[in-house]
Amino acid sequence: MTQISQFFPVWDQLTPGQQQQLSEAAVLRSLPKGSVLHGGVDQCTGLLLIHSGQLRAYALSDQGRQITLYRLFERDICLMSASCMMRSLQFDVTIQAEKDTQVTIIPSQVYKQVMEQSAPLANYTNEIMASRFTDVMWLMEQVMWKSLDRRLAEFLLEESALENTLQLRITHEAIGEHLGSAREVITKMLRYFQSEGMVKLSRGMVELTDPDKLEELRDRS
Repeated sequence: MTQISQFFPVWDQLTPGQQQQLSEAAVLRSLPKGSVLHGGVDQCTGLLLIHSGQLRAYALSDQGRQITLYRLFERDICLMSASCMMRSLQFDVTIQAEKDTQVTIIPSQVYKQVMEQSAPLANYTNEIMASRFTDVMWLMEQVMWKSLDRRLAEFLLEESALENTLQLRITHEAIGEHLGSAREVITKMLRYFQSEGMVKLSRGMVELTDPDKLEELRDRS
């Protein structure tokens, strides 16, 4: 398992006492696929260090519709699950395991205490937070200005690259949750893709039959 020191480029700039404080507070957890680790702004789960697997951070509308904000992979750090340690930050995000995942959790209060003592750790934490907000702002731009067919083509291509296969075992409802769209709309769009020879649909599966054509659609200005 990856040591927690390898998640922090500034680890050597912490004092031995600060390193020990973080290490002793860290708790290893195994998360089965589908489990929810963090359920919104009222929870303060702690800082998550992802050793293996895949997590999904998503927002939930008042109507119950989901949209994926970003994903977290091996060697990533999740700060949103510890947002309570930043007084001015209120961000309602749910964190769910998309695959069987192993994480280390550092309690928020412990991390906050060390961060307040260490300028290098505070600066690195701010860099992570800025990067995540950049991801969210990019997503907002995509939703506001990019048509759904292009966003769907991009999602299918990214999912294919992640899973290293052209045969995606994913439901239309799950795709809709990622893109913040209704299942019926996704089904209609996928059927159009199928009529254009870009995908082949079967129960619980979307097969990419013409990735080049999907790329052309994704990159269309």
